[in-house]
Amino acid sequence: LVDLLSAADHDVTAVADGRTALDTGIAETFDLVLLDLMLPQMDGIEVCRRLRQARPALPILMLTARGSEDEKLAGFAAGADDYVTKPFSISELMARVTAIFRRVESMEKRFPGAEKALELGSLVIDIAGREVTVDGEPLSLTTREFDLLVHFARHPGQVFSRAQLLDSVWGYGHEGYEHTVNSHINRLRSKIE
Repeated sequence: LVDLLSAADHDVTAVADGRTALDTGIAETFDLVLLDLMLPQMDGIEVCRRLRQARPALPILMLTARGSEDEKLAGFAAGADDYVTKPFSISELMARVTAIFRRVESMEKRFPGAEKALELGSLVIDIAGREVTVDGEPLSLTTREFDLLVHFARHPGQVFSRAQLLDSVWGYGHEGYEHTVNSHINRLRSKIE
């Protein structure tokens, strides 16, 4: 993966254990984290959870041999933005990486830093700072949850299919990933309601 991503002109930092992954992810700035679940010293779920707390906007893509629905949901609950099971196609992985970068770039273009915060009653969305508060209390949202919330706030009263949300917010649409949308929306609802 290091060779593949480097060949695609990405600067890559690789670490071999969970503790180092967490420390490096907090100390340095990254555009994306590819995270295995089964790591020595600290498992990927715990690394993901702690990275999400320290860097709420950091995109995290989990790579793992654990592919049951419960394990995927646990990954999303920990804060993963996407989840790829092994064995995986290199083409699919690269497409997902590209989709994450495209989505982040699109969000930055659609919601530039100079734009004011969105206020919806007691809910305030600071687009530039990528922060959300309810009744003045800050919420800890994953990148995907934040992007979903902004999408919904920008389109009040509109109804979207799961496929439309996958395309608009995730940057790709694949059949079978609709449960991902449900999981993120459920977590988002529990945080803001």
